[in-house]
Amino acid sequence: MSEQNMKIQGQEYTDLVHEYMVQKEFEALMCDYLNSNHRRKVDYVRKAFTFAYQAHKGMVRRNGDPYITHPLAVARIVCGEMGLGSTSICAALLHDVVEDTEYEATDISEMFNEKIASIVEGLTKISGNHFINQDIKQAENFRKLLLTMSKDIRVVLVKLADRLHNMRTLGFMRPDKQFKIAGETMFIYAPLAHRLGLFAIKTELEDLCFKHEHPQDYVNIKEKLKDTEETRRMLFEHFAEPVRQQLQNLELTYEMITRVKSVYSIWNKMNEKKVPFEDIYDIFAVRIIFEPTSDVDEKNLCWDIYAAIAKIYPTRQDRLRDWISRPKANGYQALHLTVMGTDGQWIEIQIRSKRMDEIDEKGFAAHWSYKTNEELTELDKWLQTINEILGDPNPNTVDFLGTIRLDLFSSEISVFTPKGDIKMLPKGATALDFAYELHTDIGESCIGVKVNHNLKPLSQRLSNGDQVEIVTSKSQSPKVEWLNYVVTAKAKSKIEAYLRRERKEFSKAGKEKVVNAFKKAGIEMSQSFLDKLSAYFGFRKHEDFYYAVEKGEVVLDNIGKIIKDKDGTLIKFVKKAIGVGKKKPETIITPTPEKTTYDRKKPYELREDEFGKRNYDIASCCKPIPGDDVFGFINDDNRIIVHKRSCNIGVRLKSSFGDRILSTVWISHTNKSFEATLRVVGIDAVGVLMDIAKIISGYNVNIIRLLIETKDGVFEGKINMLVHDVDSIQRMQISLSEIKNIESVVRIAE
Repeated sequence: MSEQNMKIQGQEYTDLVHEYMVQKEFEALMCDYLNSNHRRKVDYVRKAFTFAYQAHKGMVRRNGDPYITHPLAVARIVCGEMGLGSTSICAALLHDVVEDTEYEATDISEMFNEKIASIVEGLTKISGNHFINQDIKQAENFRKLLLTMSKDIRVVLVKLADRLHNMRTLGFMRPDKQFKIAGETMFIYAPLAHRLGLFAIKTELEDLCFKHEHPQDYVNIKEKLKDTEETRRMLFEHFAEPVRQQLQNLELTYEMITRVKSVYSIWNKMNEKKVPFEDIYDIFAVRIIFEPTSDVDEKNLCWDIYAAIAKIYPTRQDRLRDWISRPKANGYQALHLTVMGTDGQWIEIQIRSKRMDEIDEKGFAAHWSYKTNEELTELDKWLQTINEILGDPNPNTVDFLGTIRLDLFSSEISVFTPKGDIKMLPKGATALDFAYELHTDIGESCIGVKVNHNLKPLSQRLSNGDQVEIVTSKSQSPKVEWLNYVVTAKAKSKIEAYLRRERKEFSKAGKEKVVNAFKKAGIEMSQSFLDKLSAYFGFRKHEDFYYAVEKGEVVLDNIGKIIKDKDGTLIKFVKKAIGVGKKKPETIITPTPEKTTYDRKKPYELREDEFGKRNYDIASCCKPIPGDDVFGFINDDNRIIVHKRSCNIGVRLKSSFGDRILSTVWISHTNKSFEATLRVVGIDAVGVLMDIAKIISGYNVNIIRLLIETKDGVFEGKINMLVHDVDSIQRMQISLSEIKNIESVVRIAE
């Protein structure tokens, strides 16, 4: 057989395998759909699949599978894991058709309907090169998604399903792309899933991000969970037996299960609390899910179960959480309590009805299926707020992205008006946030607040249960410093919108002053001259320069003395409001150096030469050292800034500046040291300090600072040192933790 014939037969075999794979996935989707509670629009779903299959014909994913397997997988998530119906399933099957093929939204509308076309249009990324840079394009795409979401929530639900499948197959992407997509997911999509009540999807998104960014930590925690599985099972059995006996008396139909904390949540808590895995006491929770009876209110049944458990085990009153009387903004309802079990360990219990459990797992879809037409939930109100913000958005789309995120992942507090009405606000919200929550006009005219009848500043942070009264005045208006007082997206956007309008008026008046100053000096105001003059005072935009002139920050009394020398370099004799009368040095215009081009197909090597000079800079926010999980960020000067993958600022960079992210690899560093800090906590026993000193002296490190503080028999020490790599500090951690009376040894960023 010729080589050509072998290739043909090989391709035919591949095509057959792909055809079988696609048909099997479609049959699985139809099985999910037919097992759901939705109307049976089988032909409609089949039509969408056939259309998408033909549109993506010949396209393959990075793993070599036919591209249609991705829309099919997204449709299965939408149907099976979110519980949505035929419209969402069809939109999921068609979601990449407009973006990746020759078809347009009008074609979708003609073949299907306006709803499906609108969802697909909302999911289609903005194309074109009219953006200044890629980060603005990313933020604009998210703004577009939110704008469509405010009209039809199914847009963002399909997008979350799309992101979930992309995360499940992220391993086939280049490392720098993995960091970008994981950063976006952790920064925006996981919080968005949380806000919409999609607990299972939010948890999986977080775990997948963690798995790709910290693979070794992920494996370590998974192994520890497996090793402690039997211990948890025995703990649950000891706890559950007497509870089952009590619940039998209530004659309930229920199930009692355990829910293990996600890998990411455990890691996150270890880092927040600065404790090892063994010190996380709430690794699992007990969940009691009951079927409500027709004659008893399900909220009352929750409290009946609580009372039955409280008869057996002591409860921690400070850990009681009542989310059945006042649900969370994402619709979540449950009664949480924490009890001391027979094994001497605190155990968290979540009590909920079957309806509450479905809302927790499937979020919006389940919530809306139980909702009555009269209800206006906190989720409805949040969607209305998003619509308000989008009506007057911040022109800086990257800042807008960060502001919206503040409202996505925060805990909530209940605050009361003077008449007793309840307003839900994110934890950390201030009195000024509350004023804007009541009404924009109230926020803009707010001059004072009374919290629990006591006069407080506008920046006063509110607590759960506070009663707040707003004092207003017609002469009041928002100030720039107010942006430091608020945390909610609504308040920030309204203040920024007002300040932009005010700034526009000031800039207009300032421009007239600049024009008059040029006329007075008898000089024609050219574009290039104005550019250089604005740049001299440190302004990139003319509007900012005009604003400074109107505010008196720039004085243009001596425009007539601004001249050009023979080299074309500007020499300026102008006065500034700060430092008036001082002569400015000459501005030398130097050519921009040629930028380095970085190869993204392989990791960037972090090197240090024999003189200790590095081809990168260390981020001051997280101070990584060789051996840490890191990524590279290309800054405006084309330098590589190295951040820890877990760095909070780094997460935002990965989300907003995806085209500047590089995967990296450490190359040996021996000439120069890096700063690192260990925190040591233990019992203040005789000789413990000497033991610590002996351990430290045995390592090749340079101690910069050693601070030990003791209080009531407990000591805390901070050891600030210079090390060569992460291995040396980890070995020291292990050695120090083996000292008697040492409770914990953790590395911290200072």
